[in-house]
Amino acid sequence: MSAPSLKAVTEAVDGPLMMRHMRLFDRYTKVAGTPTELESLRYCEGEMKSYGFTTEIILHDAYISIPVRGEVILDGRALRAITHSFSRPSPAAGLTAEVVDLGSGTAADFARQDVTGKLVLIDGIANPAAALRASQAGAAGQIHVSPHEHLHEMCVSPVWGSPTHETVDRLPKTVIVQIPFDEGQALRRRRQEDPSLQVTVHAEVDTGWRKTPILVADLMTGPEPQEQPYIFYTGHHDTWYYGVMDNGGANATMMEVSRIAALHRSAWRRGLRVVFWSGHSQGRYSSSSWYSDKNWEDIDARALVHVNVDSTGGLGNTVVGDTSCAAELRPLAAEAVMAYSGQTFNNRRQSRAGDQSFWGIGVPGIFQNMSEQPASPDAETNASASVFGGGNRVGHGTGWWWHNPADTLDKIDEAILVRDTKIYMHAVWRLLTDRILPLDYAEHARYLAATLKELQDAAGSRFDLSLLMARAARLEALASQLNALSQTADEGSAETINATLKAVARALVPVDYTEKDRFTQDPALAVGAYPGLQPIRQFATLDPDSDAAKFLHVGMMRAHNRTATALAEAIRAIEACLHTLGATAR
Repeated sequence: MSAPSLKAVTEAVDGPLMMRHMRLFDRYTKVAGTPTELESLRYCEGEMKSYGFTTEIILHDAYISIPVRGEVILDGRALRAITHSFSRPSPAAGLTAEVVDLGSGTAADFARQDVTGKLVLIDGIANPAAALRASQAGAAGQIHVSPHEHLHEMCVSPVWGSPTHETVDRLPKTVIVQIPFDEGQALRRRRQEDPSLQVTVHAEVDTGWRKTPILVADLMTGPEPQEQPYIFYTGHHDTWYYGVMDNGGANATMMEVSRIAALHRSAWRRGLRVVFWSGHSQGRYSSSSWYSDKNWEDIDARALVHVNVDSTGGLGNTVVGDTSCAAELRPLAAEAVMAYSGQTFNNRRQSRAGDQSFWGIGVPGIFQNMSEQPASPDAETNASASVFGGGNRVGHGTGWWWHNPADTLDKIDEAILVRDTKIYMHAVWRLLTDRILPLDYAEHARYLAATLKELQDAAGSRFDLSLLMARAARLEALASQLNALSQTADEGSAETINATLKAVARALVPVDYTEKDRFTQDPALAVGAYPGLQPIRQFATLDPDSDAAKFLHVGMMRAHNRTATALAEAIRAIEACLHTLGATAR
């Protein structure tokens, strides 16, 4: 029996079947570590078993924080408010303190005045960066002002995964609440009338260790299934409230792609591991982080690409061009996005979010949040848009119901769910069946070269990046040769090329996305491309003879050496491959 075409597998996506899953997800709240989360997950397990997957539900310890109640008292009146995951609980009588208006709450905003023991008023939804700044500045609490009347649940820990003995002190040290826009403006007006205004905030938060579930579903087709390389296909199952879009839509997408792919497993060249995480929403990616630690060697040996699924099918989420991926997967992402939406992929880099716990190991990623509301000058302010990042964007977040009780079945559009799922089906099918993995390290080299040019322009003569730029150019030339050879490779050559692509990924992904070693999770904070090198931009602001400039130079020499070594490893891997295949490295 011949392998089905790409068109055939994508056209097999079944909207009514996925909507049946959605109706089930609309029945359960799925907060991490709760019985209803596990009951809903067992439904997913049953479906995956029926498709032929071997399944296991793993219960593991995770540090989970569940917000219970938040309140702000202004002039004896209770404002509508919520607290957040990993906020510090308030004293029983509440926390009463003077309010300081910090506007956007940037680092510069915190630097301009003393907030010790104060309540800082900050525009926008709560986030880990603001929580860390407020904690370091000695603030007693934070009052965040939603951009509209809706309140959005958030996890504000800057610690990725469950804390370690080394990172537990980085958990928030402030009481954190969020109020709607109109209440925020009322509070701001009162403070203008009375600069020494005091308010009282209450926060009740249930934080501690809980058993949380992970569903692992494997379908391996090789003669030695315990050793077969696999595509890693994951999304979180835990939610805020019912979470029908976030992340029920993604779970339906995961199951539908798995169902269709499994029907044609004889065409696969790699296995498929599908994982449903807990601890995404209330544990700052605690499950994926734990799984990375627990299965480090297996992931290192076998995982080829991480495909992440989040928030598919949302009502009005017509934009998909702003989804994201690693540079080496841009051609695949662009192809899939254009095929089912007619939209141009914007080449957005993946953000430090979305259960991307495997970059340190060296696993490249494709996709996170898939679809968003369209941006327009008169679009309603969207809280989630700030989370998905700025830059070259046409999307505007995932709808006002994101992270609040209104994320229910009526927020799902079957046609959009089908479109989003076809994009995933396209990518996963190619990753499973292409003779040679669709990883383009010539594209990665061009992206790196552009990053290095920006950094060199910023540093001027203060720091020399010429060695890295030369190696990026060498990488592009070699990877382009490898791409050309891949077009005509036979089975034996394909195996050699795939092993080389994996080796290059293990060298470059960690330096592209992390600052620490391969075994440690970086903080849950935004970073730029090749983040270890990004501080080079600071040279332009420092006196060359200052201690700060000299300290920075020491750090940048080390970051330079780490990047240079990674590039050398990638170059050697491709040169060895070309030599093995009888090609002369040019």
